[in-house]
Amino acid sequence: MPYIVSYLTFGITVTLFILLLFLLISWRWVIKKMVQHAGNIILSDSYQENIMELMPGLRHMGIQNTLENSLRAETGKVLHRPLGSSKKWPHLDAITFVPAQTAPFAVSSEEEVDVEVIIGPKAKKPMKINIPLMISGMGYGVSLSERARLSLAGAAKNTGTAINSGEGGVLSEELQAAGKYILQFSKTEWAKEEETIKRADMIEIKLGQGALFGMGAHISPQDLTGNARKVMGLQQGEMAIIHEHFFEDQTLHDLKELVEQLRKLTGGVPIGAKIGAGGKVEEDIDHLIEMGVDYIAIDGGQAATYSAPPILSDDFGIPTLHAVVRAVNHLEQRKMKQKISLIISGGMLTPGHFLKALALGADAIYLGSSILFAVSHGQSTAPLPFEPPTQVVWYNGKLKDQFKVEEGIKTAEKFLTASTEEMKTALRAMGKRSLKELSKEDLVSYDESIARMVGIPFTFDPWTDKHEKN
Repeated sequence: MPYIVSYLTFGITVTLFILLLFLLISWRWVIKKMVQHAGNIILSDSYQENIMELMPGLRHMGIQNTLENSLRAETGKVLHRPLGSSKKWPHLDAITFVPAQTAPFAVSSEEEVDVEVIIGPKAKKPMKINIPLMISGMGYGVSLSERARLSLAGAAKNTGTAINSGEGGVLSEELQAAGKYILQFSKTEWAKEEETIKRADMIEIKLGQGALFGMGAHISPQDLTGNARKVMGLQQGEMAIIHEHFFEDQTLHDLKELVEQLRKLTGGVPIGAKIGAGGKVEEDIDHLIEMGVDYIAIDGGQAATYSAPPILSDDFGIPTLHAVVRAVNHLEQRKMKQKISLIISGGMLTPGHFLKALALGADAIYLGSSILFAVSHGQSTAPLPFEPPTQVVWYNGKLKDQFKVEEGIKTAEKFLTASTEEMKTALRAMGKRSLKELSKEDLVSYDESIARMVGIPFTFDPWTDKHEKN
Protein backbone atom coordinates (compact mmCIF):
# COMPACT_ATOMS: atom_id res chain seq x y z
CA MET A 1 0.00 0.00 0.00
CA PRO A 2 2.73 2.57 0.85
CA TYR A 3 4.32 1.87 -2.54
CA ILE A 4 1.02 2.66 -4.32
CA VAL A 5 0.71 5.96 -2.44
CA SER A 6 4.29 6.81 -3.31
CA TYR A 7 3.73 6.03 -7.01
CA LEU A 8 0.54 8.12 -7.03
CA THR A 9 2.30 11.05 -5.36
CA PHE A 10 5.16 10.76 -7.79
CA GLY A 11 2.73 10.61 -10.75
CA ILE A 12 0.81 13.69 -9.60
CA THR A 13 4.05 15.60 -9.05
CA VAL A 14 5.34 14.71 -12.51
CA THR A 15 2.00 15.66 -14.10
CA LEU A 16 1.95 19.04 -12.34
CA PHE A 17 5.56 19.63 -13.32
CA ILE A 18 4.80 18.87 -16.99
CA LEU A 19 1.71 21.11 -16.89
CA LEU A 20 3.70 23.94 -15.33
CA LEU A 21 6.48 23.47 -17.89
CA PHE A 22 3.91 23.56 -20.70
CA LEU A 23 2.41 26.79 -19.36
CA LEU A 24 5.84 28.38 -18.99
CA ILE A 25 6.72 27.51 -22.55
CA SER A 26 3.37 28.11 -24.24
CA TRP A 27 1.62 30.75 -22.09
CA ARG A 28 1.81 33.35 -24.82
CA TRP A 29 0.24 30.92 -27.31
CA VAL A 30 -2.55 30.02 -24.81
CA ILE A 31 -3.39 33.68 -24.09
CA LYS A 32 -3.27 34.53 -27.78
CA LYS A 33 -5.76 31.74 -28.59
CA MET A 34 -8.08 32.83 -25.75
CA VAL A 35 -8.00 36.46 -26.90
CA GLN A 36 -8.58 35.45 -30.52
CA HIS A 37 -11.53 33.29 -29.53
CA ALA A 38 -13.06 36.02 -27.35
CA GLY A 39 -12.43 38.58 -30.09
CA ASN A 40 -14.18 36.42 -32.68
CA ILE A 41 -17.22 36.11 -30.42
CA ILE A 42 -17.37 39.85 -29.64
CA LEU A 43 -16.88 40.87 -33.27
CA SER A 44 -19.36 38.39 -34.72
CA ASP A 45 -22.24 38.05 -32.20
CA SER A 46 -25.25 40.25 -32.89
CA TYR A 47 -25.63 43.27 -30.60
CA GLN A 48 -28.56 41.69 -28.78
CA GLU A 49 -26.37 38.68 -27.83
CA ASN A 50 -23.07 40.54 -27.49
CA ILE A 51 -21.55 41.09 -24.04
CA MET A 52 -20.32 44.45 -25.31
CA GLU A 53 -23.91 45.63 -25.37
CA LEU A 54 -22.97 46.84 -21.88
CA MET A 55 -20.91 49.64 -23.41
CA PRO A 56 -23.71 51.57 -25.14
CA GLY A 57 -26.09 50.50 -22.39
CA LEU A 58 -23.96 51.99 -19.61
CA ARG A 59 -23.17 55.07 -21.69
CA HIS A 60 -26.89 55.56 -22.23
CA MET A 61 -27.96 54.83 -18.65
CA GLY A 62 -24.82 55.74 -16.73
CA ILE A 63 -23.21 53.41 -14.19
CA GLN A 64 -24.81 55.12 -11.19
CA ASN A 65 -28.28 55.21 -12.73
CA THR A 66 -27.98 51.54 -13.69
CA LEU A 67 -26.93 50.65 -10.15
CA GLU A 68 -29.67 52.70 -8.48
CA ASN A 69 -32.42 51.45 -10.79
CA SER A 70 -31.28 47.89 -10.06
CA LEU A 71 -31.59 48.60 -6.31
CA ARG A 72 -35.07 50.04 -6.88
CA ALA A 73 -36.06 46.92 -8.81
CA GLU A 74 -34.60 44.72 -6.07
CA THR A 75 -36.18 46.36 -3.02
CA GLY A 76 -39.26 48.24 -4.25
CA LYS A 77 -38.46 50.90 -1.64
CA VAL A 78 -37.22 54.50 -1.56
CA LEU A 79 -33.44 54.57 -1.92
CA HIS A 80 -31.28 56.28 0.71
CA ARG A 81 -28.05 57.34 -0.96
CA PRO A 82 -25.09 58.58 1.13
CA LEU A 83 -22.81 61.53 0.34
CA GLY A 84 -25.26 63.63 -1.66
CA SER A 85 -25.66 64.38 -5.34
CA SER A 86 -23.14 63.34 -7.98
CA LYS A 87 -24.47 65.82 -10.57
CA LYS A 88 -22.14 68.37 -12.14
CA TRP A 89 -23.37 71.63 -10.65
CA PRO A 90 -22.07 75.10 -11.58
CA HIS A 91 -19.37 75.65 -9.00
CA LEU A 92 -16.53 77.82 -7.77
CA ASP A 93 -13.80 76.29 -9.94
CA ALA A 94 -14.33 78.75 -12.82
CA ILE A 95 -13.58 81.64 -10.43
CA THR A 96 -9.98 82.68 -9.70
CA PHE A 97 -8.30 85.19 -7.40
CA VAL A 98 -6.55 88.38 -8.50
CA PRO A 99 -2.90 88.37 -7.37
CA ALA A 100 -1.04 91.44 -6.09
CA GLN A 101 2.20 91.87 -8.05
CA THR A 102 2.80 95.47 -9.15
CA ALA A 103 1.10 97.58 -6.43
CA PRO A 104 -0.24 96.53 -4.17
CA PHE A 105 2.46 93.96 -3.57
CA ALA A 106 2.26 90.51 -2.03
CA VAL A 107 2.58 90.31 1.77
CA SER A 108 5.68 88.67 3.23
CA SER A 109 5.25 85.10 4.39
CA GLU A 110 6.79 86.23 7.70
CA GLU A 111 3.77 88.41 8.47
CA GLU A 112 0.78 86.94 10.27
CA VAL A 113 -2.65 87.01 8.65
CA ASP A 114 -5.77 87.46 10.77
CA VAL A 115 -8.48 84.91 9.97
CA GLU A 116 -10.57 85.15 13.14
CA VAL A 117 -14.34 85.21 12.68
CA ILE A 118 -17.21 86.39 14.86
CA ILE A 119 -20.60 84.74 14.32
CA GLY A 120 -23.70 86.63 15.44
CA PRO A 121 -22.10 90.05 16.02
CA LYS A 122 -25.35 91.55 17.33
CA ALA A 123 -25.99 88.74 19.81
CA LYS A 124 -25.37 89.32 23.51
CA LYS A 125 -22.72 86.58 23.46
CA PRO A 126 -21.27 86.37 19.92
CA MET A 127 -19.19 83.31 19.10
CA LYS A 128 -15.55 83.95 18.17
CA ILE A 129 -13.55 81.25 16.34
CA ASN A 130 -9.88 81.30 15.34
CA ILE A 131 -10.45 80.07 11.80
CA PRO A 132 -13.35 80.52 9.34
CA LEU A 133 -13.89 76.75 9.00
CA MET A 134 -16.35 74.86 11.21
CA ILE A 135 -17.39 71.22 11.35
CA SER A 136 -20.87 70.65 10.00
CA GLY A 137 -23.65 68.68 11.67
CA MET A 138 -23.09 64.95 11.25
CA GLY A 139 -25.08 63.49 14.13
CA TYR A 140 -24.17 60.71 16.51
CA GLY A 141 -26.28 57.60 15.90
CA VAL A 142 -28.10 58.95 12.85
CA SER A 143 -24.81 59.28 10.98
CA LEU A 144 -21.45 59.00 12.73
CA SER A 145 -20.04 56.70 15.38
CA GLU A 146 -19.00 57.81 18.86
CA ARG A 147 -15.31 57.53 18.02
CA ALA A 148 -15.62 59.59 14.86
CA ARG A 149 -17.55 62.31 16.72
CA LEU A 150 -14.97 62.44 19.52
CA SER A 151 -12.17 62.78 16.96
CA LEU A 152 -13.92 65.67 15.22
CA ALA A 153 -14.66 67.38 18.54
CA GLY A 154 -11.00 67.10 19.57
CA ALA A 155 -9.77 68.48 16.25
CA ALA A 156 -12.19 71.42 16.46
CA LYS A 157 -11.00 72.28 19.98
CA ASN A 158 -7.33 72.05 19.03
CA THR A 159 -7.77 74.45 16.11
CA GLY A 160 -9.98 76.90 17.96
CA THR A 161 -13.13 76.34 15.92
CA ALA A 162 -16.61 74.91 16.52
CA ILE A 163 -18.34 71.61 15.89
CA ASN A 164 -22.05 71.21 15.14
CA SER A 165 -23.93 68.42 16.94
CA GLY A 166 -26.08 67.45 13.96
CA GLU A 167 -29.52 65.99 14.65
CA GLY A 168 -28.35 62.89 16.50
CA GLY A 169 -27.80 62.30 20.19
CA VAL A 170 -25.42 64.49 22.18
CA LEU A 171 -22.67 62.59 23.97
CA SER A 172 -21.50 63.92 27.35
CA GLU A 173 -17.97 62.82 26.38
CA GLU A 174 -18.23 64.91 23.22
CA LEU A 175 -19.32 67.99 25.15
CA GLN A 176 -16.28 67.58 27.40
CA ALA A 177 -13.92 67.06 24.45
CA ALA A 178 -15.24 69.97 22.38
CA GLY A 179 -14.33 73.61 22.57
CA LYS A 180 -16.96 75.77 20.89
CA TYR A 181 -20.17 73.74 20.48
CA ILE A 182 -23.11 74.39 18.17
CA LEU A 183 -26.27 72.58 19.19
CA GLN A 184 -28.46 71.75 16.24
CA PHE A 185 -32.01 72.17 17.53
CA SER A 186 -33.79 69.65 15.31
CA LYS A 187 -37.33 68.35 14.84
CA THR A 188 -36.73 65.51 17.29
CA GLU A 189 -37.58 64.55 20.85
CA TRP A 190 -33.92 64.25 21.86
CA ALA A 191 -31.09 66.75 22.43
CA LYS A 192 -33.49 69.17 24.12
CA GLU A 193 -32.17 68.96 27.71
CA GLU A 194 -31.87 72.37 29.36
CA GLU A 195 -28.27 71.83 30.50
CA THR A 196 -27.26 70.84 26.95
CA ILE A 197 -28.92 73.95 25.53
CA LYS A 198 -27.16 76.12 28.12
CA ARG A 199 -23.82 74.49 27.33
CA ALA A 200 -24.02 75.49 23.65
CA ASP A 201 -22.06 78.42 22.24
CA MET A 202 -24.62 78.71 19.42
CA ILE A 203 -28.02 77.19 18.69
CA GLU A 204 -28.99 76.22 15.16
CA ILE A 205 -32.67 75.63 14.41
CA LYS A 206 -32.66 73.11 11.60
CA LEU A 207 -35.41 73.84 9.10
CA GLY A 208 -33.76 72.04 6.18
CA GLN A 209 -30.54 70.92 4.50
CA GLY A 210 -29.24 70.77 0.95
CA ALA A 211 -29.56 67.03 0.35
CA LEU A 212 -32.83 66.43 2.18
CA PHE A 213 -34.50 69.85 2.56
CA GLY A 214 -37.29 69.92 5.15
CA MET A 215 -38.07 66.21 5.13
CA GLY A 216 -37.67 64.03 8.21
CA ALA A 217 -36.98 60.33 8.73
CA HIS A 218 -38.19 57.23 10.54
CA ILE A 219 -35.30 55.09 11.79
CA SER A 220 -36.29 51.58 12.86
CA PRO A 221 -34.91 49.92 16.02
CA GLN A 222 -33.07 47.46 13.76
CA ASP A 223 -31.19 50.34 12.10
CA LEU A 224 -30.46 52.18 15.33
CA THR A 225 -29.11 49.93 18.06
CA GLY A 226 -26.61 50.24 20.91
CA ASN A 227 -25.61 53.26 22.97
CA ALA A 228 -27.17 55.86 20.68
CA ARG A 229 -30.65 54.68 21.67
CA LYS A 230 -29.85 55.33 25.32
CA VAL A 231 -28.33 58.74 24.58
CA MET A 232 -31.38 59.69 22.50
CA GLY A 233 -33.79 58.44 25.19
CA LEU A 234 -35.45 55.82 23.01
CA GLN A 235 -37.36 52.96 24.59
CA GLN A 236 -36.97 49.33 23.52
CA GLY A 237 -38.62 48.85 20.13
CA GLU A 238 -39.28 52.59 19.73
CA MET A 239 -38.68 54.13 16.33
CA ALA A 240 -36.48 57.23 16.12
CA ILE A 241 -38.51 59.92 14.39
CA ILE A 242 -37.20 63.12 12.83
CA HIS A 243 -40.33 65.14 12.12
CA GLU A 244 -41.02 67.54 9.27
CA HIS A 245 -42.23 70.28 11.66
CA PHE A 246 -41.50 71.56 15.17
CA PHE A 247 -45.13 72.34 15.93
CA GLU A 248 -48.54 71.13 14.83
CA ASP A 249 -49.97 73.60 12.30
CA GLN A 250 -46.60 75.37 12.40
CA THR A 251 -46.36 79.09 11.61
CA LEU A 252 -43.56 81.64 11.35
CA HIS A 253 -44.86 83.15 14.58
CA ASP A 254 -44.24 79.81 16.32
CA LEU A 255 -40.65 79.79 15.06
CA LYS A 256 -40.11 83.41 16.10
CA GLU A 257 -41.23 82.54 19.63
CA LEU A 258 -38.87 79.54 19.60
CA VAL A 259 -35.96 81.83 18.73
CA GLU A 260 -36.81 84.12 21.64
CA GLN A 261 -37.20 81.22 24.08
CA LEU A 262 -33.82 79.80 23.13
CA ARG A 263 -32.19 83.24 23.33
CA LYS A 264 -33.48 83.73 26.89
CA LEU A 265 -32.60 80.20 27.97
CA THR A 266 -29.01 80.49 26.74
CA GLY A 267 -28.43 83.99 28.02
CA GLY A 268 -27.91 85.46 24.57
CA VAL A 269 -25.75 83.13 22.45
CA PRO A 270 -26.33 83.43 18.69
CA ILE A 271 -29.54 81.71 17.57
CA GLY A 272 -29.58 80.80 13.90
CA ALA A 273 -31.37 78.66 11.38
CA LYS A 274 -30.22 76.20 8.74
CA ILE A 275 -31.96 75.80 5.37
CA GLY A 276 -31.30 74.07 2.08
CA ALA A 277 -30.74 76.41 -0.85
CA GLY A 278 -33.97 76.40 -2.83
CA GLY A 279 -35.24 78.48 -5.69
CA LYS A 280 -36.72 81.16 -3.41
CA VAL A 281 -33.64 82.05 -1.34
CA GLU A 282 -34.68 85.68 -0.94
CA GLU A 283 -38.14 84.80 0.38
CA ASP A 284 -36.64 82.26 2.79
CA ILE A 285 -34.16 84.85 4.08
CA ASP A 286 -36.95 87.39 4.62
CA HIS A 287 -38.78 84.82 6.75
CA LEU A 288 -35.63 84.14 8.77
CA ILE A 289 -35.12 87.87 9.31
CA GLU A 290 -38.70 88.01 10.56
CA MET A 291 -37.88 85.18 12.98
CA GLY A 292 -35.10 87.31 14.44
CA VAL A 293 -32.12 85.01 13.85
CA ASP A 294 -28.50 86.05 14.49
CA TYR A 295 -27.10 83.90 11.69
CA ILE A 296 -28.23 81.92 8.67
CA ALA A 297 -26.65 78.65 7.50
CA ILE A 298 -27.38 77.79 3.87
CA ASP A 299 -26.65 74.35 2.46
CA GLY A 300 -26.20 74.33 -1.34
CA GLY A 301 -27.34 71.68 -3.78
CA GLN A 302 -24.00 69.84 -3.68
CA ALA A 303 -24.33 69.13 0.04
CA ALA A 304 -23.98 65.56 1.29
CA THR A 305 -25.74 63.59 4.01
CA TYR A 306 -25.69 60.11 5.53
CA SER A 307 -28.74 59.07 3.51
CA ALA A 308 -31.33 60.78 1.34
CA PRO A 309 -33.67 59.83 -1.49
CA PRO A 310 -31.76 60.58 -4.73
CA ILE A 311 -34.68 62.63 -6.06
CA LEU A 312 -34.20 65.14 -3.21
CA SER A 313 -30.43 65.32 -3.67
CA ASP A 314 -30.43 65.51 -7.48
CA ASP A 315 -33.67 67.20 -8.47
CA PHE A 316 -34.19 69.88 -5.81
CA GLY A 317 -32.27 72.97 -4.85
CA ILE A 318 -29.77 75.30 -6.47
CA PRO A 319 -25.95 75.26 -6.61
CA THR A 320 -23.96 76.54 -3.64
CA LEU A 321 -22.41 79.22 -5.85
CA HIS A 322 -25.81 80.62 -6.80
CA ALA A 323 -27.01 80.38 -3.19
CA VAL A 324 -24.17 82.40 -1.67
CA VAL A 325 -24.37 85.13 -4.32
CA ARG A 326 -28.14 85.50 -3.98
CA ALA A 327 -28.05 85.34 -0.18
CA VAL A 328 -25.33 88.00 0.14
CA ASN A 329 -27.04 90.29 -2.38
CA HIS A 330 -30.34 90.01 -0.56
CA LEU A 331 -28.88 90.55 2.91
CA GLU A 332 -27.12 93.66 1.59
CA GLN A 333 -30.34 94.87 -0.02
CA ARG A 334 -32.13 94.41 3.31
CA LYS A 335 -29.21 96.18 5.10
CA MET A 336 -28.73 93.08 7.28
CA LYS A 337 -25.33 91.86 6.05
CA GLN A 338 -23.46 93.36 9.02
CA LYS A 339 -26.08 92.18 11.52
CA ILE A 340 -26.77 88.59 10.46
CA SER A 341 -23.84 86.23 9.84
CA LEU A 342 -23.91 83.90 6.83
CA ILE A 343 -22.52 80.37 6.96
CA ILE A 344 -22.27 78.44 3.69
CA SER A 345 -21.87 74.72 3.03
CA GLY A 346 -22.31 72.22 0.23
CA GLY A 347 -19.71 70.77 -2.13
CA MET A 348 -16.78 72.89 -0.94
CA LEU A 349 -13.84 70.55 -0.70
CA THR A 350 -10.59 72.54 -1.01
CA PRO A 351 -9.02 75.65 0.55
CA GLY A 352 -9.65 77.43 -2.75
CA HIS A 353 -13.37 76.65 -2.55
CA PHE A 354 -13.52 77.83 1.06
CA LEU A 355 -11.77 81.13 0.39
CA LYS A 356 -13.81 81.91 -2.73
CA ALA A 357 -17.07 81.49 -0.79
CA LEU A 358 -15.68 83.83 1.87
CA ALA A 359 -14.70 86.34 -0.82
CA LEU A 360 -18.27 86.21 -2.15
CA GLY A 361 -19.55 87.29 1.25
CA ALA A 362 -19.89 84.23 3.49
CA ASP A 363 -18.66 84.74 7.06
CA ALA A 364 -17.73 81.11 7.68
CA ILE A 365 -17.80 77.69 6.03
CA TYR A 366 -19.24 74.41 7.28
CA LEU A 367 -17.14 71.39 6.31
CA GLY A 368 -18.81 68.00 5.80
CA SER A 369 -17.43 65.49 3.29
CA SER A 370 -13.92 66.97 3.26
CA ILE A 371 -13.47 66.74 7.04
CA LEU A 372 -15.12 63.31 7.10
CA PHE A 373 -12.49 61.91 4.74
CA ALA A 374 -9.76 63.81 6.59
CA VAL A 375 -10.69 62.36 9.99
CA SER A 376 -10.56 58.84 8.55
CA HIS A 377 -7.30 59.42 6.65
CA GLY A 378 -4.96 56.48 7.22
CA GLN A 379 -7.82 54.38 8.58
CA SER A 380 -10.17 54.37 5.59
CA THR A 381 -8.27 51.60 3.79
CA ALA A 382 -9.16 49.07 6.51
CA PRO A 383 -12.54 48.11 4.95
CA LEU A 384 -11.13 47.76 1.42
CA PRO A 385 -11.55 45.93 -0.91
CA PHE A 386 -14.85 44.44 0.28
CA GLU A 387 -16.46 47.44 2.02
CA PRO A 388 -16.48 51.21 1.34
CA PRO A 389 -14.05 53.39 3.36
CA THR A 390 -16.85 55.06 5.34
CA GLN A 391 -17.50 51.81 7.20
CA VAL A 392 -14.95 53.02 9.76
CA VAL A 393 -16.93 56.18 10.65
CA TRP A 394 -20.66 55.43 10.16
CA TYR A 395 -22.54 54.54 13.35
CA ASN A 396 -23.59 51.24 11.76
CA GLY A 397 -20.21 50.73 10.07
CA LYS A 398 -18.84 47.22 10.26
CA LEU A 399 -15.39 48.48 11.29
CA LYS A 400 -16.37 51.45 13.47
CA ASP A 401 -14.90 49.80 16.59
CA GLN A 402 -11.48 49.71 14.94
CA PHE A 403 -11.43 53.50 14.50
CA LYS A 404 -8.63 55.13 16.52
CA VAL A 405 -9.79 58.38 18.14
CA GLU A 406 -6.36 59.96 18.65
CA GLU A 407 -5.31 59.26 15.09
CA GLY A 408 -8.57 60.79 13.87
CA ILE A 409 -7.96 63.91 15.95
CA LYS A 410 -4.48 64.33 14.48
CA THR A 411 -5.47 63.93 10.83
CA ALA A 412 -8.56 66.15 11.08
CA GLU A 413 -6.55 68.80 12.95
CA LYS A 414 -3.79 68.68 10.34
CA PHE A 415 -6.35 69.09 7.56
CA LEU A 416 -7.90 72.14 9.24
CA THR A 417 -4.47 73.63 9.94
CA ALA A 418 -3.13 72.99 6.43
CA SER A 419 -6.30 74.39 4.83
CA THR A 420 -6.12 77.54 6.97
CA GLU A 421 -2.43 78.08 6.22
CA GLU A 422 -3.11 77.62 2.51
CA MET A 423 -5.85 80.27 2.68
CA LYS A 424 -3.45 82.60 4.50
CA THR A 425 -0.93 82.09 1.69
CA ALA A 426 -3.61 83.06 -0.83
CA LEU A 427 -4.47 86.18 1.17
CA ARG A 428 -0.79 87.19 1.23
CA ALA A 429 -0.63 86.65 -2.53
CA MET A 430 -3.49 89.14 -2.85
CA GLY A 431 -1.68 91.66 -0.64
CA LYS A 432 -3.96 91.18 2.38
CA ARG A 433 -3.19 90.87 6.08
CA SER A 434 -6.69 90.03 7.23
CA LEU A 435 -9.66 88.01 6.05
CA LYS A 436 -11.74 91.16 6.59
CA GLU A 437 -9.94 92.79 3.63
CA LEU A 438 -11.15 90.06 1.24
CA SER A 439 -14.11 90.82 -1.03
CA LYS A 440 -15.73 90.06 -4.38
CA GLU A 441 -13.37 92.65 -5.90
CA ASP A 442 -10.58 90.07 -5.56
CA LEU A 443 -12.23 87.64 -7.98
CA VAL A 444 -12.46 87.14 -11.74
CA SER A 445 -13.88 84.33 -13.86
CA TYR A 446 -12.96 82.72 -17.16
CA ASP A 447 -16.61 81.66 -17.59
CA GLU A 448 -18.63 84.56 -18.98
CA SER A 449 -21.99 83.36 -17.63
CA ILE A 450 -20.57 82.87 -14.12
CA ALA A 451 -18.80 86.25 -14.26
CA ARG A 452 -22.09 87.93 -15.18
CA MET A 453 -24.07 86.05 -12.53
CA VAL A 454 -21.59 86.73 -9.73
CA GLY A 455 -20.85 90.30 -10.81
CA ILE A 456 -17.09 89.99 -11.31
CA PRO A 457 -14.86 90.67 -14.35
CA PHE A 458 -14.76 88.18 -17.22
CA THR A 459 -11.08 87.45 -17.85
CA PHE A 460 -11.37 87.80 -21.63
CA ASP A 461 -12.29 91.49 -21.26
CA PRO A 462 -9.58 93.97 -20.22
CA TRP A 463 -10.19 95.59 -16.85
CA THR A 464 -10.54 98.99 -18.51
CA ASP A 465 -13.34 97.71 -20.73
CA LYS A 466 -15.07 96.25 -17.70
CA HIS A 467 -15.04 99.59 -15.88
CA GLU A 468 -16.15 101.48 -19.00
CA LYS A 469 -19.14 99.15 -19.38
CA ASN A 470 -20.13 99.84 -15.78
